[in-house]
Amino acid sequence: MQYLKQSDFDILLTDPVSVCGTIVANYFSVPFVLFMRGLPCSLHYRASQCPNPQSYIPRLFTENSDYMSFSQKLKNVWVDFLELFYCDSFYAEAVSFATEILQRKVTILDLLNSASILLLRFDFVLEYPRPVMPNMVFIGGINCAGRKALSEVCPPVCSPSSWHWYTVT
Repeated sequence: MQYLKQSDFDILLTDPVSVCGTIVANYFSVPFVLFMRGLPCSLHYRASQCPNPQSYIPRLFTENSDYMSFSQKLKNVWVDFLELFYCDSFYAEAVSFATEILQRKVTILDLLNSASILLLRFDFVLEYPRPVMPNMVFIGGINCAGRKALSEVCPPVCSPSSWHWYTVT
């Protein structure tokens, strides 16, 4: 901690699943960027105060689509309610540690909601349509495998003179 204090850094890039980076950023009062695929219980949407309506956006592991029947919407609301208890117990130890370090009572949302930018490692096109906040940036493809050399686009067998044109009537 002494080394970090002396280095006088300007910003912190962290993965919020382990809240260590967010605790350090809050301790030193520096802006931080969250680099993540997503957090349990949609905490990345709750922390950034992003609209996350239960009747419109399916919850994780519900197998609902974005077109839900009334019973599916009820299931979605129930799962959202249960997620609050799950997340409280999941992050309980980290929150008590942060409370001790920061010398004030904090919640997991208190630790995450002061993030300057959320770099989301998924593609907006592959997710359900949903509203996002201006500080949420989609950087899909960051987890893709290394690139390979491109194959030859038009091998000698595929020359334009050998192309066959068909007319559909």
